[in-house]
Amino acid sequence: MLGSREELLRLLAARSFRLGQFKLTSGRMSDYYIDCRTTTLSAKGAQLTGEVFLEEIHRQGWKAEAIGGLTLGADPIVVGVAITSGTIDGFLVRKAEKQHGMARRIEGFQKKGAAVVIVDDVCTTGSSTIQAIEAAREFGFQVVGVMCLVEREESGGRAKVEEAAAPASFVAIFTAQDVRTKHSALSRLSSADT
Repeated sequence: MLGSREELLRLLAARSFRLGQFKLTSGRMSDYYIDCRTTTLSAKGAQLTGEVFLEEIHRQGWKAEAIGGLTLGADPIVVGVAITSGTIDGFLVRKAEKQHGMARRIEGFQKKGAAVVIVDDVCTTGSSTIQAIEAAREFGFQVVGVMCLVEREESGGRAKVEEAAAPASFVAIFTAQDVRTKHSALSRLSSADT
C-alpha cells in the first residue's frame, strides 16, 4: 500500500502532468505543464493534499494557527489542510483588495499576529507566493513557513521566495522533475500492459 506522499505524486503524474508546448504565466514556453488543480480538486487528491501538507507542517515544527495563499492555486490546498487538521484554519489572499462589502484582501481567518503558513500549488517565478507572503505580513500575520506542492526549479523562483519568506523557510513537496519522472514511469507501465 502506498503512503500518502507517494500516492499524491502518482496522482499528480497521472492527472496533472502534460507534455507539449505551453506558454507559462511568465511568458516563457515550456515542453510540459503541471495543472495541480486537476489533482487538488479531485476527491482523492484533496484528501491526499491535506494529509501530505499537514504531515510536512508537523515535520517542520511549524505551530500554525492558519494556512493560506493566493487564490486560486492555494484554495484547494487550504481547504484540504483545514479539514484534515481540524485545528488549522484557512484564509485566502485575493489578487487585489475587494472594492465592495468589507473591502478585504484577506478572506477567512482574521486574527492579527497569528502564526501562519503560506501555500501555493506551483512555484515557477514565485510571484504569486511572494504576493501572498507580502499580503499576509501587511495584514499582520506572522509567516512561519512557506510551502508549494510542485516547484518547477526554474526562473529563480525558489531563491526569490526564500528571500521574501525569510526568516521563515520554504519547502517544496515535490519538484517538477519528481512529477515528470513518475509520469514517465507510469507511461512505461501503461505501454507494457498493452
